[in-house]
This record gives sequence, C-alpha cells and structure tokens, in this order.
Amino acid sequence: MAMRQTPLTCSGHTRPVVDLAFSGITPFGYFLISACKDGKPMLRQGDTGDWIGTFLGHKGAVWGATLNMDATKAATAAADFTAKVWDSVSGDEVLSLAHKHIVKSVNFTQDSNHLLTAGNDKLLRIFDLSNTDAAPQEIAGHGAAIKKALWCNDDKQILSAADDKTIRLWDRTSMEEVKTLTFNTSVSSMEYMADGEILVITYGKTIAFYNALSLELIKTAEAPAPINSASLHPEKDFFVAGGEDFKLYKFDYGTQEELESYKGHFGPVHCVRFSPDGELYASGSEDGTLRLWQTAVGKTYGLWKCVLPEDLGADTSEQMYGSTPEIKA
Repeated sequence: MAMRQTPLTCSGHTRPVVDLAFSGITPFGYFLISACKDGKPMLRQGDTGDWIGTFLGHKGAVWGATLNMDATKAATAAADFTAKVWDSVSGDEVLSLAHKHIVKSVNFTQDSNHLLTAGNDKLLRIFDLSNTDAAPQEIAGHGAAIKKALWCNDDKQILSAADDKTIRLWDRTSMEEVKTLTFNTSVSSMEYMADGEILVITYGKTIAFYNALSLELIKTAEAPAPINSASLHPEKDFFVAGGEDFKLYKFDYGTQEELESYKGHFGPVHCVRFSPDGELYASGSEDGTLRLWQTAVGKTYGLWKCVLPEDLGADTSEQMYGSTPEIKA
C-alpha cells in the first residue's frame, strides 16, 4: 500500500489565503510569508509551518507578499492603496509606499535595494529603498489591472502579467516593452525561476512553461480542473498545481504525466510554491489555511517522521491511512 500524504495544516488566518512566498535558505533555515484577505500577513518557519509573527498595519486585504533572499525584509501589497516594507526580524513596519489604487504584487531585487510593485492602476513602479524621498520610476503599457510583476534576468528585466490577457517583458534601463505574449483568457498566475530562466504560467486548465528571456514556449500540460497557481521543483523533476477543485496535482516535468493528486483543502487553492530546498510545497486556499505537503512522501523531514513498512502495526495503520490525516502546525 502506498504511503499516504499527510499535510501540515497552518491555521491562524481568518479569510482566504491568496499569495505565499518562501525566502532563500538562510543560516536559520528558510521562511514562508502568506498574504490573506484578513489584512494580516504572517511569517512562518518554512519547513515546519510554525508561526513566527504577524505583520500588523494594513487596513485592507493583503493581495501579495514576498521575502527577500535572506529573509531580513518582507514586503506586502494591499487593498488599502499601499505597499509596505517590513523588518521581518522585529516585525516593524519600515516603509509605507502610497499608490493610487489596490496593490497586487511586490518583488525585491536580489540586493533588496529596490522594490517592484504593480496593481489595479495598470502601472509598474520601481521604488529605490535606499532613497525613499525619490519618486518611483513608473512604467505604463498594460491595459488592465496587473496581477503579478517579477524581476528577471539578474534584475535587468521585468515580467508582468495582467488582466488584459497579456504577459509583457520590459527592459529595466530603457523602461521599454521588449516582448508581449497574448492569451485568449486571463493569466491566473506567474512564477519565475532564475535557474534556467523558466517562466511558469497558468491560465484556464493549462500550465505553460516559457523561456523567460525569449518568451518562447517550452511545453504545456493540461490539468483536470481550472488552475490558479503552479510551481516548478528546483531540480525541475516535478511541478505542482492547484485550483478550483480543491486539489493539489503533482506532474512529471519531463513527460507532463500526472503522478499524484491530493485533496486536503476545503476550498479552491489560490497559490502553491515549492520550498527552496524542494523538500515540500506550500498551498494557500479559500478555506483560510496554508498546508505543507511533502515532495517525497514518507521521508523524515521537518515535522514528518519516516514510517517504515514493518512499523505499520495495527495501531498505526489508522493514523497513516485514516480518512483525514492531518498534522496541525
């Protein structure tokens, strides 16, 4: 009998979880931030889901959240027309950056000195965090609200996905559009992978992989239900996706074959991301929870303990294969 996936459930949010992001690997492990419509983004230990703190200060739903590589800074995008930068060690608000409409996306440069923001006013903004009195650089071109904006190509270029059914690549220096991808429906999510310059996007039931520099299509896969988010494993062996049918799907990247599917959430899955070491993936849902899932089921890692087949006596079989296995983080 196959080992059963036992997700760790991270509770604490009171509304749907709409975005999440991992830091890089630091001397203290890696960290996870979640954005929620309750207006209270949370920081957690990445491998266990243990709550570290809540960033308090937004007066509306938080739509986007990110950490810099060493997890010393956090940034959030919210419906109160601000993006905020936080000290993620102390939890203190460092900066509040005013916008003219709802902010949906925030992304640090690799050196953490600049913050890219985007949202419902259709503009990309670049804030110099070392010179906060300076007005942000603004890039216009999208015809509708921008869902996600990410640095790419060593922060020399920017990728943006908007409700005008396009993804656009911009040059940071000239602030000009380099290339546009047009779709027949709105793009639901976008992930950028620096290693290999791969762009992972979702629209409808499709998960598509593009070269991030040329925007040429590499491959696509179809899921059984509309997908809201997908993430590629750091080693590029697998990718995972989640969407409207409450399930998490795991696919083989080489063959695009569906390997596994798990139901753990009680509402649509809005966001999914692999951890930086690839040992787990996190999902955030309409049900207000985050769940952490093992990439290799049964491995000893974080709060999961390896269970060998000979250890599966009568008393543990119900625990391993019961109808709703769950660990509360």
